[in-house]
Amino acid sequence: MVHVYNCHPFASQQIVQVEQEPGLLCSGGGVIFVVATGGCKVEAYSLDQEGCPLLCRFATMGTPRIIQYSAIGDYLVTIEDKNNATYLRAYTNWRYQAEEKSRVGVRMLGHLLRGASQRSVAQMEIIEIPLSERPVAVACCPVTGDLLVACEKTLVLFTLRRESKHNLNQLNPQSSFQNTQPSHSKKAGLGPQQVALCAGYIAVHAELEVLVVKLHSSLDPKTAEELADMNTCVDQGEDPGDFLVLQRHQELLGERARDCGVSVTIEKTGMEETGQYTLSFVLYRRFAPDFFQGCSVEETKLHSLQLHPMFTRNKSMQSPEEPSCVFCFFSLPTTGYLYSLRGGVELLSAYQYPEKVLRAVLTDDLLHVITKSALQCFSVRCAAVAARVEDPYIDTTMRACPPVSLKVCALRMQLFIGLRTMCALGRHVMLLSAADAEPPEEADRATHTRSFMSKKWAGSRPKAPSVTGHGWNLYVVNTVSPITLYHEMVEYSCRYAETHPMGESCRHLLSEAHLILRASLIKPLPTAKGEPRELPEMPTDGEKAQRPTTDAFTDSKAERQVMETAFRENCAQLGDCFSRGNQKDCHLALPYYRMSGLSITEVMSRNRPLPISPCTYGPGFVFYLNHFLLEETDQILSQEAADEIIDIFSQTEPSQLVTVCASPAMADVSPAKVLRRLQHLEQATGISVPLTVTMATMSLRLDDLRRYTELMEKHAEMLLVYGFIEEPRLLLHGGSGGRDTQVRPTQLANQLRKDQPGLLTAAMVALHENNKVQLEQADQVFKELGCEHSLLVDFWEAVLVASTQEAIIQELLFRLAVVYIDRLTSGMAAPSKLLKSTEDLINSCSHYGTLYPWLRILTPASNTGSQQQEALQKLQSLLCGPSMPIGAVQPLLEQLSLGATLWGLSLHVLCATRRGQHGNCIEKLLDHCPQAIIPYANHHLQETYMALWWQKLLPELCNRTRAETENGILLAALKETLLVVANEISPVEFLELMPDDGTALYFLPHLLACSQRQLLA
Repeated sequence: MVHVYNCHPFASQQIVQVEQEPGLLCSGGGVIFVVATGGCKVEAYSLDQEGCPLLCRFATMGTPRIIQYSAIGDYLVTIEDKNNATYLRAYTNWRYQAEEKSRVGVRMLGHLLRGASQRSVAQMEIIEIPLSERPVAVACCPVTGDLLVACEKTLVLFTLRRESKHNLNQLNPQSSFQNTQPSHSKKAGLGPQQVALCAGYIAVHAELEVLVVKLHSSLDPKTAEELADMNTCVDQGEDPGDFLVLQRHQELLGERARDCGVSVTIEKTGMEETGQYTLSFVLYRRFAPDFFQGCSVEETKLHSLQLHPMFTRNKSMQSPEEPSCVFCFFSLPTTGYLYSLRGGVELLSAYQYPEKVLRAVLTDDLLHVITKSALQCFSVRCAAVAARVEDPYIDTTMRACPPVSLKVCALRMQLFIGLRTMCALGRHVMLLSAADAEPPEEADRATHTRSFMSKKWAGSRPKAPSVTGHGWNLYVVNTVSPITLYHEMVEYSCRYAETHPMGESCRHLLSEAHLILRASLIKPLPTAKGEPRELPEMPTDGEKAQRPTTDAFTDSKAERQVMETAFRENCAQLGDCFSRGNQKDCHLALPYYRMSGLSITEVMSRNRPLPISPCTYGPGFVFYLNHFLLEETDQILSQEAADEIIDIFSQTEPSQLVTVCASPAMADVSPAKVLRRLQHLEQATGISVPLTVTMATMSLRLDDLRRYTELMEKHAEMLLVYGFIEEPRLLLHGGSGGRDTQVRPTQLANQLRKDQPGLLTAAMVALHENNKVQLEQADQVFKELGCEHSLLVDFWEAVLVASTQEAIIQELLFRLAVVYIDRLTSGMAAPSKLLKSTEDLINSCSHYGTLYPWLRILTPASNTGSQQQEALQKLQSLLCGPSMPIGAVQPLLEQLSLGATLWGLSLHVLCATRRGQHGNCIEKLLDHCPQAIIPYANHHLQETYMALWWQKLLPELCNRTRAETENGILLAALKETLLVVANEISPVEFLELMPDDGTALYFLPHLLACSQRQLLA
């Protein structure tokens, strides 16, 4: 269905003063080319100047049947008839014919002229392009300037090369086609009537069939052959014989298009550049004539085939010369079809015309079509596709755009008499009209049609033929600027809003206005003089005057600023529509309000219901408020605005009051008012932990500590922790934006630090384990609370107990080791009351190991202060556990003197033991604490380390006992060692261990014990 709106996209029109009746038209580069009916002369008129003055005229070698212009390369290509033969020719440097006295050179494609052209003398050149078949249609690529020629069975592609001795980005105007060669040809089993070429896409249509393929280049011959085999279709149609076969409607998109039955093969011409070419099928559509409607075959032919590129500002995903989008348009007499090709083939719109259309032209902003008596204008969805290509995240809560499926609308019908053909360029639509005497039946049909159209379409009176006496005219109709059309659409929508505030027409018109602005805003800006242009350029001398100057660049920026302001206004208007709309689309109010740049107070003022209006707040507005309050912003609402939000949610969604009150933006809300609303909510829904905690927070704001305590005591501590998991913002603000987001504790968190530090720590651990807060953010919270030396360490210990993430565990082990060492060495004050003792941690956490027995000898409780004792035992427990990385903590222990304190010695020995350096530990203990050597040996010198009893410990004790005969500790240790050794080795081995200094008598009892063990064995 096509919506009809009587907008005015046409601003003015002028008549081009051509001397003879035009027969062919084409445009490009700010110029309109006109060929008189049956003539052999081309006239070029300037569209950029008032009155469309004549630029130049030049003669053709034959009678042009088709003309096509390429702005890239600035050449005009024609299919001409002469002497019953058809020729393909290209005209370059035609601008030199302004005085019609310049020399003209004629040459064959690929052959240079001798003399004049080589000396760069200014002259027009006519290039003869030989073909093996008769040319039927031509097309020029608007992106590269390449030329596609359709013959009866073959398509030939000519590549325009860019070469110059002076500037690689320019093409020598005297030799534009010097290196333009037939790149390759394609044989198609489809009789082409019209072709189109754009950025590698090739479209061709017959009477009722359309085929679009994509040409790929590959440097790998093997890959190219595989793709060629895969992408080649073989026509398997059967011979119809004497039967009349009527084809059915068929649409094949993407990879399915290869099953269309049309044979397409690539043939090499021998003049290709390095590389291979392959084809992929993009789109195939076949139509069947509907004879039951009284239409003849002639009336059902396809026409107006067009491939339209669209460039955007975002070039991160593509080459600067590649268009962001490519669209394919073709039309039947009563229906037009617009497809998007890049990024997946999709039918965007189907245009239903009210009467037979002769010609249609697609632009970025609008679709223009002509009938015999009218110029009609339709909206297009190109901007909606391009916006999504430019911004893949556009359909989110941050940004929005009307969908590509939005129904198209007809904006205007301008009546003319006897329209024949048209072309369009920028904001100009060129029309050729010729008033002929109509047969009676045609006149009746036209009268009936105009009568019907006058009822359905609003239009102006038909234009009478020119008073010059001839019955033809060449019109240039100028369309209005996008900002002007936007304002008219907005004004039009306001009239709908007065009668149907929530009607579809109002929203549809605002969406159309949005796309009109989008189409202009996504285009690349023309750059200032001297800067590189966004689009590829190949200028000639005649194009130099068309380059954007600094003033034009400034004007474009100013115009863009105006459109950006209008764009924000439009987003606000669309936000208003969706905020009051139905539940289905209400979520779109959020992104449109965001794009509008309005503050929340401004949005609230736009959504207040009128005192006399029965309407309440719309679901889209409430959805917007919900999302705004869920975000962590620095914006704090005034008390008046915050209280109004409480009233809004009390009316619409009272269950969301807890979430609303937890928002940092509501910091200045009236706590007394909130308490009253929450009490009503509690009476209606019952008690819940978040609701109770929110009421306690409001009591805290009112300095009612008694009421606060009563409310907090309603629930057990673990239930309160679950409540904080459900609504973390009761404790923290700013924690949802990632690990680098600043986090602030709330007033309730400060109160818990004083009254219930255990609850605060448990809640923070629960939030961390549920990914509500990051480790660094928790550190920041405890530091801001002023308890980084107490509760922060307790938090680390508790997270270490609960966490299963290896990275977090290793980070916390190192942090805790640093804290424990600092408390031991620098006298850093430990809290008087610890949440978890060493015994608690050993029993609840596998990372804390049980203290080795010999540590009690080295570090008795009386040797260290009460504040340092827990730190030492926790550090020792970590070193006794399996998880502490010794390599990371070893450098920290170097600051501890080995002999200064026994607890320092214990840490060194623990580290050496974890490294397997038991011999070194034996020496350290014998040097500083020999009474611990036997407990150490009994615990560690087992299994694989058992041999150290007699290889290391026994020799050391013998030597030290001999040196200190009166040392009872060493002597007792020696006796214990001898007992272990005697039980572990044979008598012969024991004898070998005895010293040869005459003291063997001392070892005889142990030798006897060793012998008795052997006898028993």
